[in-house]
Amino acid sequence: GRLNADNARFLLLAVLIVLYMLCGAAVFSAIELPTEREAKERWEERLENFTRRHNLSRAELRHFLREYEEASVAGIRVDDIRPRWDFTGAFYFVGTVVSTIGFGMTTPATVGGKIFLIFYGLIGCAGTILFFNLFLERLITVIAYVMKSCHERQLRRKAVLPHNGRRSSGTSEADSLAGWKPSVYYVMLILCVASLIISCCASAMYTPIEGWSYFDSLYFCFVAFSTIGFGDLVSSQNIRYDSQGLYRFGNFVFILMGVCCIYSLFNVISIVIKQSINWILKKLACKCCHRCQRRLFHSRRNVVMPGNVRSRRNISIETDVVNESDTDGRRLSGEMISMKDFLASNKVSLAIMQKQLSETANGYPRQMSSNSKQNGFSGGVGALAIMNNRLAETSVDR
Repeated sequence: GRLNADNARFLLLAVLIVLYMLCGAAVFSAIELPTEREAKERWEERLENFTRRHNLSRAELRHFLREYEEASVAGIRVDDIRPRWDFTGAFYFVGTVVSTIGFGMTTPATVGGKIFLIFYGLIGCAGTILFFNLFLERLITVIAYVMKSCHERQLRRKAVLPHNGRRSSGTSEADSLAGWKPSVYYVMLILCVASLIISCCASAMYTPIEGWSYFDSLYFCFVAFSTIGFGDLVSSQNIRYDSQGLYRFGNFVFILMGVCCIYSLFNVISIVIKQSINWILKKLACKCCHRCQRRLFHSRRNVVMPGNVRSRRNISIETDVVNESDTDGRRLSGEMISMKDFLASNKVSLAIMQKQLSETANGYPRQMSSNSKQNGFSGGVGALAIMNNRLAETSVDR
């Protein structure tokens, strides 16, 4: 049953992701395609004017532009920029690798560099993902500690809790943070606010230093912090900055904090999506699953599990609290059960039944008199105990 539910959840999520991608493709195509066509028409017109003015063939000019594209991939630009593979540039590159951002403005061109990147990224990405997960756990622990501290402070104000915060040993479980785990929606709200604050502060730094608009800076923050990394806007690429060391340090700190918050936010949102999928599956299968659940229950209750006491469960929708034993299920299904299996699976039930029958017969558990022991009617279990005790009382009265 659980395997089928997991498969249904997986298929529904796959369908929703495909539909989400189709909708996104339609929206982006409608927004960006007209602008792309206009840019291409302007470029063709400018290329035609340039070839006519300088008396060049378009084939030669296209060949030259193709060579420039190859040089651009290697890091060559028209404007002067700092070397991409100096130590600071290489450090920035490995940061984009292990954080899975991968801007693409710097890529290894040698075979040795590409081979080393495969093994380096395999370990680095795994370690960084582990760091992000531990960051989320620490954040949840901090939130739980703050919630617990605020609650204890309120109790101290009401004079319910002593000022030293000590309690009896019986409340050790309440003192732990296990009972103070915040709601997933509360964590999502905190991460959203933190990500927004970091993005706004980072954009305020990028706008004057990089020369971007504030909206472009926010766009870069989301692309970088979410590890999408298009590479159309990349920070810290100019050859010189004012307060260059301080800016690079601030850029590193903002990217690290932003990636941690956004990655943790993605994990929390994925939990909310999973809950939503479970709710959708529950609504979709509300009617059709009733019959399947009844069949599954009848097939399971015919199985004898020695040594285990079955918990109460709902047999059908019509009867809310109907509890039947394994032997009842076998009797209703026409399946025989051996006495050995019956005794093995109902040891506790038999002991309780014997005790209740004995107490019912005697009124309350009491000491047997010497006369009742001598007359030979004491002993027996279950129905025999009731009959023997009745006979013993009769013989004593006589």
